[in-house]
Amino acid sequence: MREPTLQQLSDVDAVFLSMETDRSWGHVGGLSVLDASECPDFGYERLVEFVEKRIRLVPRYTWRLQEVPLGLDQPYWVVDEELDVREHIHRIAAPSPGGMKEVAELAGQLFAGPLDRSRALWEMWLIEGLEDGRYAMFMKYHHCLMDGQASAGLAEVLADLQPDATAPPIVPDHLDLAPPRPPTGVEQAWNAVRNEFSRGSSRLGHAADALRSGLAGLLRERDEFDPPAVGDVPQLPFNTSVGARRGFACTSVSLPRVKAVKKHFGVTVNDVLLALVASALRWYLTRRGALPEKPISAFLPVSLRSQDDGSVDNQVTAVPVSLATDVVDPVDRLQRIHACADRAKDGVGGSSMDMVSALAESLAPVSIGFVMRLVEGADVGVPIPANIAVSNVRGTPVPLYSAGARIESMYPMSVLATGHGLNVTAVSYMDRIDVGLTFDPALVPDAWALAEDIYAALEELEKSVEETEPSGLAGRERHGASAGAAGRSAGSSK
Repeated sequence: MREPTLQQLSDVDAVFLSMETDRSWGHVGGLSVLDASECPDFGYERLVEFVEKRIRLVPRYTWRLQEVPLGLDQPYWVVDEELDVREHIHRIAAPSPGGMKEVAELAGQLFAGPLDRSRALWEMWLIEGLEDGRYAMFMKYHHCLMDGQASAGLAEVLADLQPDATAPPIVPDHLDLAPPRPPTGVEQAWNAVRNEFSRGSSRLGHAADALRSGLAGLLRERDEFDPPAVGDVPQLPFNTSVGARRGFACTSVSLPRVKAVKKHFGVTVNDVLLALVASALRWYLTRRGALPEKPISAFLPVSLRSQDDGSVDNQVTAVPVSLATDVVDPVDRLQRIHACADRAKDGVGGSSMDMVSALAESLAPVSIGFVMRLVEGADVGVPIPANIAVSNVRGTPVPLYSAGARIESMYPMSVLATGHGLNVTAVSYMDRIDVGLTFDPALVPDAWALAEDIYAALEELEKSVEETEPSGLAGRERHGASAGAAGRSAGSSK
């Protein structure tokens, strides 16, 4: 047993707490479809027993926050001595007929609302009554616990490679953390003064960086591949204050098919995903007479984590990337996105590009919360550096099992911030990319049509490949479920 240590949230981790309002929260989550046909005793009690055994191997899931008085400094982690797993795991039935759309609607309702900060920051729901006797598992946890790439690594502990695994998995070193101890009053006061002094120095540094960046921008001629400036970002119908409701839609595309397009055009998997979202948004907004002349831009989260870094704290920034929605040809659009994404990622590492860190290091937690509530309270369109967040997390290529049930799909859900009523997040799993759309139902009507457009956009790019290389994709088995097919099959095996 390691000795307890004082563990205060980093400035970046705490941003996801400080930015929360009555209508915008900092938790993320996911909806997984489970096939328990080979595990006849699978159910709520088995899942609770499984989580009770495994949760202790993931220390942060057994911790809670201890706030600093008046919000003058970042909170501290302390052990949740009263943790009862049964208070965090619930069961609920899917609305009839138990298709994917009904399950997704339920997940959106469960996703809405903040997590209770007086206890460990996670919840889990076992959803029963799906078509074909399947189950779904919905989970939400606060973003301050870890970033997307770190949470993907938790599959090593919370899931198994075989349905009948009995021995607990080997705990990765980065998850074997020392328990936190509560801070004394003196420690809280001293750290608050020291941290505020550090933020004061950071303010000067960020101001100097902004000045240098601004001067450099004036001296350097911008081109079409530069990250979009705030004034260049058009206002879309969902770029306004979000409400308290949440909706969810999902689709899946074939990973081999995406990789075939990527290889043919010499781009990345992430470039192809951005292009699919761009095409889908073009069609969706065109049908509503809302496609802007200026190109839509997306926040592209970029991990700052090195390959050998297995820590679980947040190490992520975001860069704006043009989705080239003003370009009609899908191949030209893909190539433009590729060039814009490369240019944007070249700037990662400079403080001017690391917006999350700049915000975290420049303002005290109480100040960030005040600013966010002020902007939300204005209830008007606000200047934004991007229209939508699009992220992609690399998952596992092999099937996983949870409490004996096979995980067939895992659709991610993410944060809606003020001014951003739509978020698209994807995770690769086995031979597919599962895509989740989190949205405000009042701002994004008929989101399932948008999900179906993502699938159709892949077919459009494949046609372009076949036109230039007839033998490339022609005759290749096409698999993967559209949003409509996913609604019928609830994640059936391919």
